[in-house]
Amino acid sequence: MLKDPLSGHLFVFFGKSGDKCKILFWDRTGFVIWYKQLEEGTFEKLPCEKNKASIEVDIAKLTWILEGIDLFKARRRKRYDRKTQNEFI
Repeated sequence: MLKDPLSGHLFVFFGKSGDKCKILFWDRTGFVIWYKQLEEGTFEKLPCEKNKASIEVDIAKLTWILEGIDLFKARRRKRYDRKTQNEFI
């Protein structure tokens, strides 16, 4: 997974059929598993490079996936992103 399970990251796993999701996280006293099984439909599958075992998404995208919002039809309005700005050292 390439991340420390005790770091506070959420680890999300989807079933092969696409209708089940498990989220694993550490809450300072133990691991918590959140499980969701859809009665109808499937979760959106995100593209992943063949050589990568995992992908990283922000909490907004994860929320959209869990709520059934199509990420490819939705668009995000422009916002400040410190990572894309030139840093002067």
